[in-house]
Amino acid sequence: MKHLPTAVLAAALAFPSAAFAQAAWDFPTPYPEGNFHEKNIAEFISDVNDKAGDAVKITLHPNQSLIPHAQIESSVRDGIVPIGELLVSRLENQSPIFGVDSVPFLATSYDEAWKLYQAQKPFMEEALKKEGLKLLFSVPWPPQGLYTKQKINDISDLSGKTFRAYNKSTEELASDAGMVPTQIEASDIPTAFSTGRVEVMMTSPSTGVDSKVWDFLQDYYELNAWLPRNMVIVNQSAFDALPASAQKVITDAAAAAEKRGWDASKEETRRTTELLKKNGIQVIQPSDKLKAEFKKIGEKMTEAWKQSAGEQGEKLLEAYKK
Repeated sequence: MKHLPTAVLAAALAFPSAAFAQAAWDFPTPYPEGNFHEKNIAEFISDVNDKAGDAVKITLHPNQSLIPHAQIESSVRDGIVPIGELLVSRLENQSPIFGVDSVPFLATSYDEAWKLYQAQKPFMEEALKKEGLKLLFSVPWPPQGLYTKQKINDISDLSGKTFRAYNKSTEELASDAGMVPTQIEASDIPTAFSTGRVEVMMTSPSTGVDSKVWDFLQDYYELNAWLPRNMVIVNQSAFDALPASAQKVITDAAAAAEKRGWDASKEETRRTTELLKKNGIQVIQPSDKLKAEFKKIGEKMTEAWKQSAGEQGEKLLEAYKK
């Protein structure tokens, strides 16, 4: 404050509440308006803005319109923005702990995904704390399935095809299945398929609907391979700078958003799978052989993940299996 003009400094000392304006928080998310994650976050923001009074006002910036997905965590960490949403496994290169929810066939239902999240959460919070970040809430995508242009009977039918990857685990999955991984953001899926950059992807029915996959694909195999989660994080210093009452508003709204988001994800699975069918996508149950081949890859990847995560990984998996 010693660098402030004398008059401003005097006003700040005399009227501290008037000297500092309402905190204006920009909130970037990678996902488009109307996506169920985006709608859940919009409701979270509305809750906070309605109840936090003059302490803070949050503005949502969807669809990578403010900050690219790959830069959201670092932007929150460095204080460029105070809050943001990203895919949890985006941070797997920083710590293997962030990648366990995207290990194929480790958790293949909502009940299993919730158990895995409870086992993973304390390790996530510890890792985020070291970066000056706080976890607010985390919500899963619908189970991941396989989108293709041609029928797939077994894993050999995928050999040599280009595969849309979006994190370390999907790169490994593609390589183990004999495919060629190519990093593609969700917002770039239609262009990537239309221009031939990728031929196959594994993602949720929700992302399939967002991307209007019926314009460039034909088949969707319900593999239920894993339920990757997004998370909302906040810069700890920005959070601590708010009055205690505003902090409670945010944590209460986050708890409500987490519960609402898990329920919305289940409904999203049903709704978007029906929309895929309605728009001409063939929703197919994978063959037993294809499921067995992918499950074998999943077991290999689980073991590799545990080795990379060391003692923490072993403790996490033990907690999950209890």
